Parts: sequence; C-alpha cells; structure tokens
Amino acid sequence: MNDTPAVLAFDMGASSGRALIGEIIRQDEGDQGKLQITEIHRFPNIPVQFGEHLHWNIAALFQEVKNGIQKAFQSGYTPQSYGMDTWGVDFGLIDRNGELVGIPYHYRDTQTMGMVEKTSAQVGRQRLFDESGLAFMPFNTIFQLHAMVKADSPKLEIAEKLLLTPDLLHYFLTGQQVCEFTMATTTQLYHVKNRAWNTQLIEELGLDPSLFIDPIEPGTIIGKLQDSICQELNVPAIQAIAVASHDTESAVVAVPAESKTFAYLVSGTWSLLGTELDEPLIHPDVLDLEFSNEGGAYGTFQLLKNIMGLWIVQECKRHWDRNGNEYSFSELVDLAREAEPFRSFIAPDDLRFMNPPDMIAEIQSYCRETGQKVPQSAGEIVRCILESLALRYREVLERVEKLTGNQYAGLHMVGGGIQNELLCQFTASALGRPVWTGPVEASAIGNMLVQFIASGAIQNREEGIQLVKRSFPMSSYEPEQGEEWDQAFASFRSITTVSV
Repeated sequence: MNDTPAVLAFDMGASSGRALIGEIIRQDEGDQGKLQITEIHRFPNIPVQFGEHLHWNIAALFQEVKNGIQKAFQSGYTPQSYGMDTWGVDFGLIDRNGELVGIPYHYRDTQTMGMVEKTSAQVGRQRLFDESGLAFMPFNTIFQLHAMVKADSPKLEIAEKLLLTPDLLHYFLTGQQVCEFTMATTTQLYHVKNRAWNTQLIEELGLDPSLFIDPIEPGTIIGKLQDSICQELNVPAIQAIAVASHDTESAVVAVPAESKTFAYLVSGTWSLLGTELDEPLIHPDVLDLEFSNEGGAYGTFQLLKNIMGLWIVQECKRHWDRNGNEYSFSELVDLAREAEPFRSFIAPDDLRFMNPPDMIAEIQSYCRETGQKVPQSAGEIVRCILESLALRYREVLERVEKLTGNQYAGLHMVGGGIQNELLCQFTASALGRPVWTGPVEASAIGNMLVQFIASGAIQNREEGIQLVKRSFPMSSYEPEQGEEWDQAFASFRSITTVSV
C-alpha cells in the first residue's frame, strides 16, 4: 500500500472524463517537492438523444466516477479527498424526496433556440448583462430554464432544488446539496455586484428562488462519501472538497504566470481566452464585444471570451470516422501542415458551427458563401480551422487589451489543446508574440491545488503556482512569418461575418 498523501481529481469535459491522482513527492524533509499526477481512469462522455432532446448520460457518468474512486484505492493510493470539475451551465433538478427529476439536458440541446431574444425582450439586454456580467450564450442556464418555463415543463413543478453538474455528482456521492461559486456565476442568474442569486430576476422569469442554494467558495469541505457508497465500493469515507468546479476556473488556478497580470487561453473542446481581475468588469464595451465575467477561485473574476475551439475539428473527425476515413488527430495535424496556407477562413464563433448535422459541409458552405476557395481534402479543412482559430485568438486578445488597458507580452496556453503543436505555433505567429504552453492537465492540476490548499499541504495559490512550475514541462513558441500572418489577419477580418 502506498501511504503517500494524495488527492483524487475528477476532470470532466464535454467529450471525456478522467480521474487522476495527485501526490506531492518530496525526496527529503527540506525538499519543496513536485506534483506527480497519475491518470487512473478515463471514460467517454457521450450524450444521448431522447426524442427531440439531447441529454447528458448522467447515470453513466456517475458510475464512471464511482469506478474512478474504486480504482484509486485498488491501485494502492490513499486519497485523503476528491474534487470535481466539469463544464459549466448544465444542471439536474431534485424533488422533495431527494431524487433526480428527469435526465439533465445537454447544453447543445435545441430547446434554447430563440431564447436569448425572448428573454432579453422580457427583462432587457442591458439589465441582464449589468447584473450577471455574462455574454449572451444560448446555452446559459438562464435560457435553458426559461425555455422550460415557456414549455410549461412539469419538471419545474416538482423540483425542490437545482444542482449544477459537479454539485449534482457530489450530491450522489455525499448526500449533501451545495452550490459552488464558480459554477453559480455561469448561470446568468447570479448577481455579480450583489454577490448573491438574482432573486428578483428569477421570479420575473417564472422560477422559484428556493431552487437555488447559496453558493460556497472553492476550498470548502462538502462532507464525506456516504456509507452506502463506501460499502458498495469497499473504500473509506474520504472528504469531498468543492474546488473551482467550473473546469475553466480550475485551469486558470494552474496557469504558471510570472505576474498577476497575464493573459491565458484554456484550449480544448472550447477555447477560453481571457485575463484574471479582482472585480468583474461591467462596462458597455464588455457587453458589445460579448465577453463574460465568470467567478474564479480566491476572490477573483475571469474576463474571458468563449471561442468554439477544437470542437470543430472533433466533429470533422467524427464525420470522417463514420464514413470509413479514420484519421488520428496527429495524422490530421500532419495533413494540415502540408496543406496550402491561408487558403480559406471561417468565423469559429458563428452559431452555424455550434452543432450542425455535418460540420464538413457547414465549413464548405461558409467558404462558398463568402467567395473563398472551398476546402476539399482533410488537410485543407483542418488547416482552415486551425488558422481561423489562431486568427480569432489574436482578435480576442487585442480586445482584452482594449477592455483592460493592459498589454500582454505573450499568451499562456494550457489544456489538452496544447498537444496540437501546429495550433500553438499558428497562435504565436498570428499574435506576433510568444506563446507559453503547459501544463496539459491544467483543470485537473488546478483541482488538485485547491484540495491541497484546503488540507494545508500547501499554503496558498502562489505556492501552488511554484509547485506547478517545478513539476511540469513548459514549452515556448516564437512568432514566424509575421508579415504573412498580418496579411492573413486582414483577410480574416474582412471575410468573417461574425462581429464579435
């Protein structure tokens, strides 16, 4: 049995989930130590279509979480606690008997079509932004719930509490109903100035304010595994700790920045580009440019922009796989590297790329409609996507600088997307400044750091950042072909039709 103190981190994205063990390994008493992470369980996160609606397979996800806990102990680890981070906005409803009401909707479900406009017309666009600080993304919790109100959903009639995804999984494991702060701020129902649920808005939308639990801060101990879970899995009752449960905020905790003023890009299925602030920035320009203020760990807020990200490549790959043309992601990158540069661009954030039936056909249609060469081969299509993402990152970073008045020497990229070295190089070249990459498992590492701080194993976030720097390799990409990328940026701006 390995008696080294450890924590267990569950990191769930929109397409897969992982369970990882984190240990601070010290060679002797004076050694500051390094963080060693070990993946012990990985599982797919596959949504399920029931009739007209797309849902998360929450039962399968919960079973995989239990499998991860069991594997941790079977592998010889003794985690003292676990933490959970997931994507934002989605939720489950709990009835008066403490049971789940229905199957949680997937944020890509079509029920929210048109709800941004309907909700904004009812309560006012400016007011919605001023009170929530969030951009108007059609999948935000507010629009999902308002769609249910408009559909006269019986689920709302019998629901007693709303639990966001990580809190829902904590509830299944511990029996404790909580709401973690960073997740609450993704709903657009949290009043960022008052630092409380926006009760008046909730009532105006036809919802019951008692559904919403007062948020707790990252680092709060929720409770322990229920006896029934311990007996089922044959494990001890370890503690559950509310980390920065929104995966973006967990990732930011792990960004190894040299100063408090830095720009970051969390790269994965989604790309989240932004900067950390002490207070939310509520300003007309933030609304006009469709940035969000999301709550972070340790009294911070993230001024950031959601960008569609590598979801577009993933969907193209899924289409090719389904039609018998199976490429690995590395093969697609190699094909893109050999393709003609700057041939065609897309606007990654155009909602037509949110969840089309055929992503490849959608990309080709966009290029055709905008008078560009239509990409045909896999290499041409992936190069189009990666160049467009890099150019979009430049556009968004320049807007972050405009909003904050700060100038950033470079960009920190973290997350699984940094394994795509071509995208990293394109980003540095598009920005005309260096890109520093690492760590890959940023969300899981940030999850672990909050657990270690809560237990006293490390003292604070600054000590955690130094631990990350000692523990994980970092890479640097310098700009190349600056003039060509500047010309490409001008073409990108003139071609793309999305104004944000």
